[in-house]
Amino acid sequence: MSPKSTNKPKSASRQKTSPTAKTNTSKSSKKEEAILSIGAYLIEKLQEYGIRDVFGIPGDFVLQFYAQLEESPIRVIGTTREDCAGYAADAYARVNGMGAVCVTYCVGGLSLCNSIAGAYSEKSPVVVISGAPGMEERRNDPLLHHRVRDFNTQREVFEKITVAHAALEDPLTAFREIDRCFAAAARYKRPVYLELPRDRVNAKPLTPHHPQSEEYFSDPQALAASIEEAAERLSLAKKPVVIAGVEVHRFGLRETLLKLIEKHSIPVSATLLGKSVISERHPLYLGIYEGAMGREAVTKYVEESDCVLLAGTFMTDINLGIYTAHLDPQKCIYATSEQLRIGYHHFHDVRLDDFLEHLADEKMKIVKRPMPKPPAKPAAFKAVEDQPVTTKRLFQRINELLVDNMVVVADVGDSLFGASDLIIHQHTEFLSPAYYTSMGFAIPAALGVQVANEKLRPIVLVGDGAFQMTCLELSTILRHHFNPIVVVLNNKGYTTERFLHEGPFNDILDWKYHRMPDLLGGGWGFEVNTESELDQALKASLNNEDKFSLLNVHLQPHDISSALTRLAEKMSKTI
Repeated sequence: MSPKSTNKPKSASRQKTSPTAKTNTSKSSKKEEAILSIGAYLIEKLQEYGIRDVFGIPGDFVLQFYAQLEESPIRVIGTTREDCAGYAADAYARVNGMGAVCVTYCVGGLSLCNSIAGAYSEKSPVVVISGAPGMEERRNDPLLHHRVRDFNTQREVFEKITVAHAALEDPLTAFREIDRCFAAAARYKRPVYLELPRDRVNAKPLTPHHPQSEEYFSDPQALAASIEEAAERLSLAKKPVVIAGVEVHRFGLRETLLKLIEKHSIPVSATLLGKSVISERHPLYLGIYEGAMGREAVTKYVEESDCVLLAGTFMTDINLGIYTAHLDPQKCIYATSEQLRIGYHHFHDVRLDDFLEHLADEKMKIVKRPMPKPPAKPAAFKAVEDQPVTTKRLFQRINELLVDNMVVVADVGDSLFGASDLIIHQHTEFLSPAYYTSMGFAIPAALGVQVANEKLRPIVLVGDGAFQMTCLELSTILRHHFNPIVVVLNNKGYTTERFLHEGPFNDILDWKYHRMPDLLGGGWGFEVNTESELDQALKASLNNEDKFSLLNVHLQPHDISSALTRLAEKMSKTI
């Protein structure tokens, strides 16, 4: 039998996901009896879903709503660019459960598109709120500033990169549309878009609004049949293994996953996008599975399995090591919020959380498979005086730096691939755009992390090319007294692309990155050429808890991680 979903809109609670729904109308609250305006109701809904902070940049079409935000308990975090606000809201959502960004019409909204597209691709629920021209000032089709083509253009763009969208133009329908979009963000873990004309911010409903909630259930027969078949396959298997993915993060299923693997002693790997889904010091944790890019022992162990449970995974080209992975679909149990496939059998209307919870409770006799030999633990880092820093030694030193309250935020390129072998102590403490792979994510994401939880301290790994795209968000970080440790891998250009196709277009200007604190009027900067300088700079950065620290780490242009070497060799044959 399927348990009943409560579908409570709290960031810390798990949201339900089945397409089978039952709608209930809740009783009017005192606030609803006071008849809230559209803007006030939207702010109330943000708070109901656990959103305490909103990122963005104001503009004339959204100023009235910004004024309401300032008078509310919600904190407004102004950023330097709209796309940075989107990256920050994305990271905030990954830590908090849901995030929000608020911008003006078109010049603000369209600047958000790339970061929101990334949030959609990687299942991060961000509520996009955009101001818009008032309905009255649209009469006679005037050429208002910020407009592109017609008044529907921006909404039609966001229709393609969000799971739900609504223009809050009519007080008769606006409140139901707000409910619908928030519910969709919680259910699907993807962004939603709300467009608020400036003359509707203070508009009130024509009749009292009674919010509706939907309760989603798995189909009992489909659930029972899928559990029976999955349990039989796992019980008959001689070499079972679990691959955990990003949806275990997004739907709060870590405890359920741990119950399943610990009760039955099933070894577990993770995809790169799902890295830190559980503590990587757990005795049943194998490491990252990413085809040819991964550690050979992990790849072999997973691919020799006769029953692979893929839990909440999206097997992207990056997760599959650019399709160098070899997983036989007939031997796989593929369970996500969007589909359930066991071998070649498809089961419909089965929630991911229901499936994993019932499977964990099932009585199974699972063969206890020996764990592969762990990699040799490197000797403790001891800086060699005047020895130039290498990528390998840099990541070795950073690995020793990590403690329980640290979050690794990795940008695209060797920052990401090199970080795949870091040992993350706690769960959900590794953030990266590991599928959408958009450069410039890391600095604004570090902002989002610390806004969501000031107790977490980000270690930011970013290439010099990605840093130059969004580095001025350090200004916002400084303004709010946050203290990330930013490590710039300075190899004078786009190193990943050099190995795909060499050319002068991959070169960039060598900034004095360590002088950024001088420009911004705060923070700590270190120039690092040698191992001893690296060691000293990291120790000083740990002690500098009042402001950000930035390490300008000079690396040779062709010094890369082994994972990137394998990736580049594979991709160069297809690009």
